[in-house]
Amino acid sequence: MADASPRKLLMGRIGAAHGIKGEVRITSFTEEPLGLKDYGPLATNKPGLVIEIESARATTNVLVARLKGITDRTAAEKLNGVELYVDRDRLPPTSGDDDFYHADLIGLEARLVDGSVLGTVTAIPNFGASDLLEVRDGRSGDTFLYPFTRQVVPEVHVAEGYLVIEVPLDSDPGQEEPD
Repeated sequence: MADASPRKLLMGRIGAAHGIKGEVRITSFTEEPLGLKDYGPLATNKPGLVIEIESARATTNVLVARLKGITDRTAAEKLNGVELYVDRDRLPPTSGDDDFYHADLIGLEARLVDGSVLGTVTAIPNFGASDLLEVRDGRSGDTFLYPFTRQVVPEVHVAEGYLVIEVPLDSDPGQEEPD
């Protein structure tokens, strides 16, 4: 039987306490960091714990937020590392074929231009330089990383369940190596 629960998307992570009145630092993974508070109650990676942001302000690299029911530093410190999730269906709809959420790509079949299957998209990591597609080969179990650029991923067909990858070549085989 298929899982009927909606897909949860990681929207932020609570960090250290801020001050003595229960505020916390939150790293927001939303396009507009302050938009995190507009999603209402957020599910967490702690069973039974739901977080509601009462107020938030943006700083240079994090949100500083007051959470419902958290009134002192001790309570705030216990939340360090808690991940904040929202159901995928609570996100605004996308506006076209070239507009999608990274989460929509997880599970898509990765194909070459000729239609042969490379594997399945399992993650979209970003190690600081740019987004990558992690593709797992269903036969061997090996994983491969591809730059998530228009040149390498020229087509994304979310509704049809696949995307196309043009595997970049390390070097042009027609060129000779310099002496």
